[in-house]
Amino acid sequence: MNDTLKNIYERRAVRKYKNMPVANELIDQLIAAGCMAPSAMNKQPWKFYVLTDKEKIKLFSKEIGHIAIRMMKSINIKEIAKMALGFFHLSKVIDYVTTADHVFYNAPVVIFITSPRDDDWGALDVGMCAQNIMLAAKAMGLDTCPIGFAKFVTKTKDYYLLNIPATEKVELALIIGYGNEQPKAHKRVGANVIYV
Repeated sequence: MNDTLKNIYERRAVRKYKNMPVANELIDQLIAAGCMAPSAMNKQPWKFYVLTDKEKIKLFSKEIGHIAIRMMKSINIKEIAKMALGFFHLSKVIDYVTTADHVFYNAPVVIFITSPRDDDWGALDVGMCAQNIMLAAKAMGLDTCPIGFAKFVTKTKDYYLLNIPATEKVELALIIGYGNEQPKAHKRVGANVIYV
């Protein structure tokens, strides 16, 4: 198997990180790899807001966690029950109880990725960019996890600290660091290819 395929098959969403910083040069290389992703009409709409300050990461994690809990209250009871059943697998409960940071998992790097609010294809473009970053990170001995809850950062009281203009929207964040776990691959859905 070639290196590209190996990275694709071995990349995992990692939620436990060693207490080791990631050099800015490596972060820059990852972002450069992300910028090589395709984008609609080659607009390359993404922008990257990089956090490496541990205290700011903890601050945003705590605030986003509170927002997420408030958002959960607006979901109907059937959806909450469904999510709860999925959550209460023993290993997930142990991880949740023993993890102080339930959003960014004590990762040393958080990259918020934005696109212009008026770009209908921005989310797709950012998704492809994020995948490039995650695969590049795997190739460089780093681990990652995409964080959808990061979109709630816009509702936090300290959002202004990121200096993200009102013309942009946060699509997601990536956490990056030296992993301290090796999650197993989840079973993949089969029989979903239809030749027509």
